[in-house]
Amino acid sequence: MIRHNTATGFVVHGDATLLHWHRRVQAWLPPGGHVEPNEDPVQAVMREVLEETGLEVEVVPMREDSVRFATVEQIEPPRTILVEDVHDETVGAHQHIDMIYYTRVLVAGEEAGPRPEVPEGWRWVTAAELRDAQALENLDGAYEAPPDDVRVLGLEAIAVAGRSGMAES
Repeated sequence: MIRHNTATGFVVHGDATLLHWHRRVQAWLPPGGHVEPNEDPVQAVMREVLEETGLEVEVVPMREDSVRFATVEQIEPPRTILVEDVHDETVGAHQHIDMIYYTRVLVAGEEAGPRPEVPEGWRWVTAAELRDAQALENLDGAYEAPPDDVRVLGLEAIAVAGRSGMAES
């Protein structure tokens, strides 16, 4: 089976993470996409978030005990790596090896503040909405709860990346 490397970023600001209704997949998803040639997954996730949402983010470190080397560069490891089956009419059935990162919105000089404006189709989803598996109105006017993996990872991202204890809502 064909496999593509992808990187996904749960974008957190305070007590919420950013999701959009992906019409082709028919699910609420965070920003992400394919890792391009000559790009590492951290570069890919930051680029994808910026392209899709207009927001600049920083990747939240998942390890405090990283070993440092004088001559070898390291990149931040993902929180987890998911293998996702994809059914695409153009490419055909394949899989995404999806490196999942938690990111935080870069807001100059602010620990917390109002959530940044986001493009149409994107929505800040709170920890409470994720905890309750709340059905969210999509672009088609229907209501659908985010998939379990998105809910679980979104809640963890908010807890890990939320600033100043704002993750508790």
